[in-house]
Amino acid sequence: MHRQFPRHLAAPKDRSFFLFGPRGVGKTAWTRATFPNARSFDLLDGATYARFAGAPEALGDAIPRGERGPIVLDEIQRLPQLLNEVHRLIEDRKLRFVLTGSSARSLRRRGVNLLAGRASTRYLHPLTAAELGDAFSVTEAIERGGLPTAWTASDFRDYLRGYASTYLREEVLQEGLTRNLAAFARFLEAASFSQAGVLNVAAVGRECGVSTQTAMDWFGILDDLLIATRVPAFTRRAKRRIVAHPKFYFFDAGVYGAIRPRGVLEDAASIRGAALETLVLAHLRAHNDGGQLGYDISYWRTSTGAEVDFVLYGPSGLIAIEVKSSSRFRDGDAVGLRHFLADYPVARAFLVHGGRSREHHAGIDAVPAAEFLATLDATLRAGRADRA
Repeated sequence: MHRQFPRHLAAPKDRSFFLFGPRGVGKTAWTRATFPNARSFDLLDGATYARFAGAPEALGDAIPRGERGPIVLDEIQRLPQLLNEVHRLIEDRKLRFVLTGSSARSLRRRGVNLLAGRASTRYLHPLTAAELGDAFSVTEAIERGGLPTAWTASDFRDYLRGYASTYLREEVLQEGLTRNLAAFARFLEAASFSQAGVLNVAAVGRECGVSTQTAMDWFGILDDLLIATRVPAFTRRAKRRIVAHPKFYFFDAGVYGAIRPRGVLEDAASIRGAALETLVLAHLRAHNDGGQLGYDISYWRTSTGAEVDFVLYGPSGLIAIEVKSSSRFRDGDAVGLRHFLADYPVARAFLVHGGRSREHHAGIDAVPAAEFLATLDATLRAGRADRA
């Protein structure tokens, strides 16, 4: 089944920009839909790569005089030296470029020309509830995640298994980041047990039989390839002793589910809870980046164990979000939010749950996950609401 989903991402007007996102989130489809008449060069194509690898100046020859663009360069991290020529063409010929990439690592690692402020940066994330429209359901999204092909493939589980087992390893091999792919595959599985949890790098290293430094390097690879993210602790004006280590997440609920080992001894409820939390985080990041809302996303956890899954701090205020997969509001689910509100009474607080009814409890809005995700953009854009 072929279907195009509208993406809620606005291109910067009249200037060049980088568009980063993990492989498979739909960067190429978005550029084609947004700039249907743009001249495009795919650096994953062997002939195109070879054409420019030895002679970056050939890019200028390939663009007719008088053309203003935009010119699309897909997967720019494969040939970062091309950015010097891009810079020259922006300056000399006033061309506009759209530079997509699934890895910022090569660009940062080589210290290449990042166009010295002449290009903005945008990020594309997995599909959101608003983008999926009537196709969206929380149950399906927990299983499929938000990669577009996972919603159009005849067998989404097979696609996600292939993404996890083939693409991730090939991407790592292509980047020349490690040659020990068998150990890296074990590392991915070990890392999946840390999903939505405070990260203990040494423990993951022991689990997959590598040193702490190697595990640390491999987590860095996941960060750099945009395959995973680490959510820092919220420490602003802390009144209590706060846990400072970050929480770890693979970027997509479906990809997490494909990597996470399952068996009769596994806690299915725990896996589902982590997947729902991952789904919420993916939505938060997509709306925050897509709307240029400027929130810092973190989590809050005290040394005594009180925790809030996500804390958003930005121009529109302070928002605390706890995610529970339970089907109804339970008083114990809101303990962390109550502690947080005691320390930060200006915050808006949400308990996102797997049920169907919306309730309000002493300043905490208990909202079904489907409703919360569908209306998230308005929630994030709203100023601080008076709490009853």
